[in-house]
Amino acid sequence: MKKLIVLAALALAACGADGEPVKPTGGVNVNVGPNGVRTSASVGAKAGPVNVRIGL
Repeated sequence: MKKLIVLAALALAACGADGEPVKPTGGVNVNVGPNGVRTSASVGAKAGPVNVRIGL
C-alpha cells in the first residue's frame, strides 16, 4: 500500500513539471425526475485543449 501511495505522489508531482500546469476539474449533479433523485459526480484534469473526465 505504501508503494502505491508513493507512486501516486510521484506521478502527481511530475504532472505538468516540464510544461504548463494541469488544472484539476470536478463537478456534482443532482437530478430530480419521475424515477426519483439521482446524483452523479466527475473528476478530471485539463491541460490546454485536452480535457479528461471520469464519472463516478
